[in-house]
Amino acid sequence: MSPDRDFPEPTRDPGATTAEVFLRYLAYYRAVLAEKVQGLTDGDLRDSRLPSGWAPIELLKHLAYVEMRWLEWGFEGRHVDVPWGESRDGRWYVGPDETLADLLTALDVQAGRTRAVVERHDLGEVGLPGERWDGDDPPTLERVLFHLLQEYARHVGHLDVARELIDGTVGE
Repeated sequence: MSPDRDFPEPTRDPGATTAEVFLRYLAYYRAVLAEKVQGLTDGDLRDSRLPSGWAPIELLKHLAYVEMRWLEWGFEGRHVDVPWGESRDGRWYVGPDETLADLLTALDVQAGRTRAVVERHDLGEVGLPGERWDGDDPPTLERVLFHLLQEYARHVGHLDVARELIDGTVGE
């Protein structure tokens, strides 16, 4: 089991900073996500078993973009050419030329960028104003990270259901 795949128990390393706890949970959810999509056939990755219509590989790409949108485009206010690049016509989209390996690499690269953003800022720091906030006041980094954790937890749970429907695999 990789260190990222170990659940970040509340009693483990009680001296860790809150920022490090957020990063560990994000790493854990990324590792579970990667584990759940690996071993699926290309058909199972790209087909949906759910009424909502999303496919596992689309969820993978979506979560990498979610991190980028909330932290780089949103919190740091950086210019991003295509912040909604995982979407087409209002739905998640993965092109036929995009592979699982490519998207797992992209998620790993995004994880490094996320860590860098978190390490550059204090959790209480307020993000920069920008398009991401639709005119609202930007949140603190802590609020952004809390949102990312709930988004990962929710979507990894969705993927758990999808994987069970595909081949009966359940749990983390």
